[in-house]
Amino acid sequence: MKNKSFLAFDLGATSGRSILGTLDNGRLQMKELTRFPNQMLQIGDHFHWNIYSLFEHFKVALAEVKKECVEISSIGIDTWGVDFALIAKDGTILGAPYAYRDPHTDGMPEKYFEIIPREKVYGLTGIQVMNFNSLYQLFALKQAGNSLLEAASEVLFMPDALAYLLTGNKVVEYTIASTSQILNPRTKQFESQLLEAAGISPSMLGEIVMPGHRIGTLTDDLADESELGKVPVVAVAGHDTASAVAAIPAENERFAYLSSGTWSLMGIEVKDAIINDETYALNFTNEGGIEGTTRFLKNITGMWLLEQCLKEWKREGITYAYEKLVHMAESAPAFQSLIDSDHASFANPVSMTKAIVDYCIASGQTAPSTHAEFVRCIFESLSLRYKYVLGKFINLAPFTIEKLHVIGGGSKNPLLNQWTANAIGIPVLAGPSEATAIGNIMIQAKTAGCVDSLSEMRQIIRESIQIEEFLPENKGDWEAAYQKFLKITG
Repeated sequence: MKNKSFLAFDLGATSGRSILGTLDNGRLQMKELTRFPNQMLQIGDHFHWNIYSLFEHFKVALAEVKKECVEISSIGIDTWGVDFALIAKDGTILGAPYAYRDPHTDGMPEKYFEIIPREKVYGLTGIQVMNFNSLYQLFALKQAGNSLLEAASEVLFMPDALAYLLTGNKVVEYTIASTSQILNPRTKQFESQLLEAAGISPSMLGEIVMPGHRIGTLTDDLADESELGKVPVVAVAGHDTASAVAAIPAENERFAYLSSGTWSLMGIEVKDAIINDETYALNFTNEGGIEGTTRFLKNITGMWLLEQCLKEWKREGITYAYEKLVHMAESAPAFQSLIDSDHASFANPVSMTKAIVDYCIASGQTAPSTHAEFVRCIFESLSLRYKYVLGKFINLAPFTIEKLHVIGGGSKNPLLNQWTANAIGIPVLAGPSEATAIGNIMIQAKTAGCVDSLSEMRQIIRESIQIEEFLPENKGDWEAAYQKFLKITG
C-alpha cells in the first residue's frame, strides 16, 4: 500500500494545532503545520467559542497543506467535550456557542434533579455530574427563555459543528455525544426522557455515527480556495480524550491509563459501561471510545497545583526550567508534606502555596516552606492519589490490571512517572505525549483502510514512538507513605 497522509485538527483549552500525519511503511510520522489560539470569547458576562475564528485558522492550515505538496486522504477534528452549537432550520449557526466555563449553568443540575433525581440521571447515563454537562447547558438555556434556543432546530457538538463548516453536512459523533449526560452507554442512543424533562425536543439531536464515519468532503468553495480539491472529512473520535486513549500503545486489554496534564484522567477501557451504586458514589464516568468500547474513568487534579505555584513564583521574579524542578524535588525531604490534590481548597485558590500550607497545618503536618518542598509535596501527593484511584479500578475492572500507560504532557515527567510506579507497585509505560493527535490520525488511517483494527493501530504506534518504562522501587517506603496519606486525607 502506498504512503498516505492525513490532517488532524486538535483543539485544546487554550490553543489549537493542525498536524500532518503520514503512514510510511507501517510507521507514523507527524509534523505540526500551524498553531493558533483557542481562547474563549467573553461577551459581557458570558463565555463563548470563537467558532468563526477557528474556521479562519482551519483555512490557513489547509493552505499550509498545499505548500507541503502532499495529497491528504482525509481530515479529522477533535475538541474537549460537552459544548455545542445551535443550528437554525435554514442551516445557520445561531450566535456564538457557549463555552463550558460560562456561569449560566451554575446551580442547574440541582434544579434539574427536582424533575429527575440525580441517581436516575446517573443510572441512565453513567456520566459524572458536572454543572457544565450538555444536559444542564440545554436546561439552562431553556430556563432562561433563550431566543437562540427557541429558533434552533438542531444541536451539533463542537467537532461536528466545525466539520459542518468544512463540509456542509451534519452528523452527531458518538464519543463526543457520550460526554453530554444525555446518551445511554448501554443502548448508545440519546435518552428522550432526559431531554423532555429539560424542555428540549429529542428531535434536536440527530442520528449518532461512530468514529470512522465519512461526513462528506470539503465544500466547493474550500476545495477551490485551498486548491486541495474535495478532500473527505472523517468523524474521528471527536472527544479529545477518546482520540488519546485510542493511541495508547497497549499490547492487550490488561492496562489502566493516565492522561496526564493540567488535569489527569485515569481509567480503563472496557466493552460495557460499569454503572452501579459504587461507581455512583465514586463519581466515576462512562464515556464512549472507538470500536464500541467504553472509557471508564475518573477525573483527578493533575499538574494544576504546580502550574499555579509556578505562576506565583514567576510574579516574584523566579522561574524554573523543567530539569531544575526535578532536581529540586529530589533534593527535598521525602514524605514530609502530603495533600489530597482533589480537595476543594485547591480548585481555584487565590494563592496555591497558601492553600497547600493551610491544608498541611490543618492536618497536623510540617508545611512546605521552600520551593523544593512544595514541588516534592505535589509530586508525591499526586503519585499517592493515583494509587488510591487505581485501587478502585483494580476492584471494579473485569480483568487484572498489569500496567499503567501514561500519555499526554505528563508522560515527559520522568520523576513523577517513577514515583507513580513506586506508589502503585506495577510498571508505568510513558508515551506518547502527543496521544490525541496520534489517535485522531490513526482513526483516519483506519477509515482509509491502512489498518484493520484498534489493536493494529496500537501496534503501529508502538513501533513508531519511543516508550519509556518505569519499574517500581522502594516498595516498603512507599507503602508506609501511602498509609500516612490515607490517614491524612481521610
